[in-house]
Amino acid sequence: MKLYFAPDTCSLSPHIVLCELGLPFELIRVNNRTKRSADGRDFFQVNPKGYVAALMLDDGQVITEGAAIVQYLADLAPETALAPPCGSFERVRLQEWLNFITSEIHSGSSPLFNTTLPEAVKTLFRDKLRHRLDYVARTLDEQPFLLGKDFSVADAYLFTVLRWMAPFSIELKYWPSLTRFMALIAQRKSVEAALAAEAASQAVP
Repeated sequence: MKLYFAPDTCSLSPHIVLCELGLPFELIRVNNRTKRSADGRDFFQVNPKGYVAALMLDDGQVITEGAAIVQYLADLAPETALAPPCGSFERVRLQEWLNFITSEIHSGSSPLFNTTLPEAVKTLFRDKLRHRLDYVARTLDEQPFLLGKDFSVADAYLFTVLRWMAPFSIELKYWPSLTRFMALIAQRKSVEAALAAEAASQAVP
């Protein structure tokens, strides 16, 4: 398998999951501006949408969208319990969280990457994100992970997007349970390995 990624983006989530599973894969960096990848490809030929993450399987098929990728990966090794079994009600809860993270936090953050956005507009987006984080914090006030006592692919995704909050002037220290969550996830060997590999990767022209 090949994981096409860019540092400090949502592709960190499937990268963490791959490290959790211990599956063999090739990590390929993408330049988000030029859309060139480290293996010499035009990234649009890998993912016509033009953004990471993209997971290329050994048979050449490509899976896009982080929430889909992490579930596919988890199902390759069901014994790891990174996702509840397909067809179970717990799996629906996982999908509920993945959809909430992607639509309300990930997408809700996207406009704040635009440095030319007027400050008044940024404030509106920040306020909406703070309300969404209130909801997440209430869940994590009661349990260590989103689904309960065990780490899941949803936690990898939440950790990834919460890393963006400080640059957007949203301080997680105001939510003690989110601060605890971030510290807990950061200690996982898979997270340390993924972050180290991305930091060591060579930039693509």
